[in-house]
Amino acid sequence: MQSNKSENLILKESFQFSVKIIRFVELLEEDRQYVLAKQILRSGTSIGAQVREAQNAESKSDFIHKFKIAAKEADETEYWLLLLKETKSYKEVSSLLEDLHHIILILSKIISTTKKSINQ
Repeated sequence: MQSNKSENLILKESFQFSVKIIRFVELLEEDRQYVLAKQILRSGTSIGAQVREAQNAESKSDFIHKFKIAAKEADETEYWLLLLKETKSYKEVSSLLEDLHHIILILSKIISTTKKSINQ
């Protein structure tokens, strides 16, 4: 990560979450859970990619749009993790869900704050 972007909380949190997702997917693949691994890898790493892309948004509306996509990806990732929590016993799932809920709160706050700044 670039030094100027590393101080941005959501960039840092979403990047670290992506790293954890990649490591978790390796465990899933070892257990031959290929379909779930692919889904979680795609949605879980997309959160950070969308947040990163939002840093170069062309407008506040574009910024909000990219953060909304990140929030949708977070919601999808939560779905896959909850499925795993109900069907398999991976100790990492609870920790990932905690991290994800923290990210979702930050995303929601950024979206609402940016919307308010547009309406003022």
